[in-house]
Amino acid sequence: MSEPEKPKNNSSYLGGLINFIQRMFPGLQSKEELLSVIATAEKCKYIGHESRIMLEGVLNISEMCVGDIMVPAPRMDMLDITMTMDDLLEKVIQIGHSRYPVYEDDKENILGVLMAKDLLKLQRAPELNIKILLRTAVFVPESKNLTDLLRDFKRNRNHMAMVVDEFGRIAGLVTFEDVLEEIVGEIEDEFDTETDQGDIYSLVDKSFRVAGHTSIERINEAFEINLPKVVDEENFDTIGGLIAHEMGHVPQRGEYMDMQGIRFEVMHSKAGVVKWYRIKKPGL
Repeated sequence: MSEPEKPKNNSSYLGGLINFIQRMFPGLQSKEELLSVIATAEKCKYIGHESRIMLEGVLNISEMCVGDIMVPAPRMDMLDITMTMDDLLEKVIQIGHSRYPVYEDDKENILGVLMAKDLLKLQRAPELNIKILLRTAVFVPESKNLTDLLRDFKRNRNHMAMVVDEFGRIAGLVTFEDVLEEIVGEIEDEFDTETDQGDIYSLVDKSFRVAGHTSIERINEAFEINLPKVVDEENFDTIGGLIAHEMGHVPQRGEYMDMQGIRFEVMHSKAGVVKWYRIKKPGL
């Protein structure tokens, strides 16, 4: 059997893959039928469940663009070039990312990307200008295909790109991990580690880091308060569910709510879910 024709451009991978499968299975006419073949392969144990998820993910990203998965500009965690060393460290430690866009004067004026680990160099040599440590920022359009972006990330060894709209303004950012998660599912990192019961960790500033799915009973016991489990005739088991109900929406990083003398501030959210809250008494 002759080799299938290679796709003429990067965005036509799905067409090329379907063309190859159609040669193997002449009756296939669409992506949906191809997905059915993959599902059947799993059912017949030719491939495992994780392999099926990855294959479906590869097919999906070939039809997606950067704008579909980017972090919108209002939710971007950025650093101001004029921040002091102490302020930089506090923000980097609180948020927990490994790299940050750095701007000057205006958030549209991005100077580059700072790796969190490079702050160690500033601690050892405070006379250094932070601009020396910045990595070159990469800019991509919202319409860029995810398959193309993944290839660029691998070839250039980049892990973050700034996304610009049709007018050249900053629309958001996208990371290597964002693309991979579309293929393999959500990637849990050190900051995501949780247990079924929820986690409560004490921090050096006398506040606490608490998992969003921590039970209300455990919160009440740990902080000696009496948060309700039933509000407006609705039952709530977790602190995340209770706070979302009280605020009327799922809060984003930086939003907070005070209840019974305790402040619940969002530290880290992912995929529309609050992963971690910072709990402290207001004024501390």
